[in-house]
Amino acid sequence: MKQKITFLFLLATAFVSAQISYKGFIDKYPIEFVSYIYSDGVGSAIYAYSNYDTPIVLKAKLNGKTLVFTEKDKNGKETAKLTFKNYDAKSNQLNGIWKDVNSGKELQINLTKEFDIDYGDNVEWTEKEILQPVSFKDKYFKLVITKEKGSFYAKVSGVKIIEKKTDKLIQKFDLDCELWGLDNMSSGDYNFDGFEDFSVFESSYAGPNTSSIYFLYNPKTGKYFESSFSGTSLEFDASTKRIYEHNQCCAGASVQTAEYKVVNNKMVLIKKTCMEYDGKIQDYKKVKCD
Repeated sequence: MKQKITFLFLLATAFVSAQISYKGFIDKYPIEFVSYIYSDGVGSAIYAYSNYDTPIVLKAKLNGKTLVFTEKDKNGKETAKLTFKNYDAKSNQLNGIWKDVNSGKELQINLTKEFDIDYGDNVEWTEKEILQPVSFKDKYFKLVITKEKGSFYAKVSGVKIIEKKTDKLIQKFDLDCELWGLDNMSSGDYNFDGFEDFSVFESSYAGPNTSSIYFLYNPKTGKYFESSFSGTSLEFDASTKRIYEHNQCCAGASVQTAEYKVVNNKMVLIKKTCMEYDGKIQDYKKVKCD
């Protein structure tokens, strides 16, 4: 049922105005800033103060030539706004104002473009790094992006695990995954051992199906390793310590679900259910799984 499709990704990129990486300052504080703005003016961004390396996620809205990013706390309350007038995605400079919503305090923002994600068959480049929204107490992540000549879209060719404050490279994994906006990574306790793990978005398939690559933490070595976890649209339930898979195709006419437990860092199948939609009864019925 994993019939891979790339046209959804190409369709998504067709509506992208700019995905750009900047470096610069908020007042005297050095930052890294990555924006992803669609042609309809909606988008998002990630930025981090270089002295702390903890990513902050922003929501964006472009009204005319004024680009406004909104920063919220963990409770969803607005804490700051970053405003850029006369925004031009092609410009190498991005200047604006950071404003504290509560106090009204304002700081100048001055950014310089590092690179943007170019599309087209004749564009190629390697080893560009994009800050990710996922971070841990002492670590943050960057994706390594590559654009091969003859390929219309860029891909994720690696992920770097970096120590906060020192920017020391801890680990790097080579990958071959789709680039999916700014939300290419997630975190969670995937093997239910009490330690935080991370995953990288791998691919989209027919319908809502997706896959990711899962990296588990080894508390004995303090390092991560690529797991054998695989499946479509996996969900991890910490309360039951079970992994649930959902796979559908044919406009929802065929649905497969599966339940797994984790044994020695491997997924062990407990049960699998296959359903097909029956037009006569206008409902799903169980069928034999392949």
